[in-house]
Amino acid sequence: MSDAFSGAMARLRSGVGGPQQLSEPFLDVLPVTGAAVSTLGDLLGSETLSATDDRAARLDELQFDLGEGPCWDALRSSRPVLEPDVNHPQIFWPAFSPALREHQVRSIFAFPLQVGSLRIGAIDLYSLEPVTLHETHARQATAMADVIGRKVLRDALAAVDVDEHPVSAYSRRLIHQATGMVLAQLELSADDARLVIHGHAFAVGTTMEEVAQDVLDGRLSFAKGDAGIEAIG
Repeated sequence: MSDAFSGAMARLRSGVGGPQQLSEPFLDVLPVTGAAVSTLGDLLGSETLSATDDRAARLDELQFDLGEGPCWDALRSSRPVLEPDVNHPQIFWPAFSPALREHQVRSIFAFPLQVGSLRIGAIDLYSLEPVTLHETHARQATAMADVIGRKVLRDALAAVDVDEHPVSAYSRRLIHQATGMVLAQLELSADDARLVIHGHAFAVGTTMEEVAQDVLDGRLSFAKGDAGIEAIG
């Protein structure tokens, strides 16, 4: 593990430095010019949370407006989008591709932000020179995106009332038991398993207690599929 990557992960996990710290660590680790972190879609809305420069922010804004581009592809597929040469004739973003050329972008990459079955946004990375992200780079960017995804969802949930702190011992017991089942299903930490339950409650407009009861009764489960973690039930 490189010192740069270890340092970037420590910065992201610390949460110190405000929104800008979400995008800047990518420049320390990867051979890219700029980075942006955004939420996408109906769950949290489409918004740039952090960008290293004006070009990165503008590329995000164009994708929001056009409804196409690597961040949307990464979100919908739950997979990284790696385009080392945006002039490749097989790239099919009819409206967004001309904007890449206008902004002199030569390579662009996107990594999904997701927690459990919730797809909440994407990391966009670009380079003004043709570059390739190798397998190690992709693993590092994915690990960084995982940390950011959990932080973004926690911040969003903290801003709304989604039964974060059930008042009865019965509710706490249900959620504790369901957390144990989800962490076993997904091989997550207890904190992340609870975040999956909390996030699912937020997404479907119910309480954590109701989601926990569905998990315990077998009406709802979570599994790792080809497109990431999926809710079944």
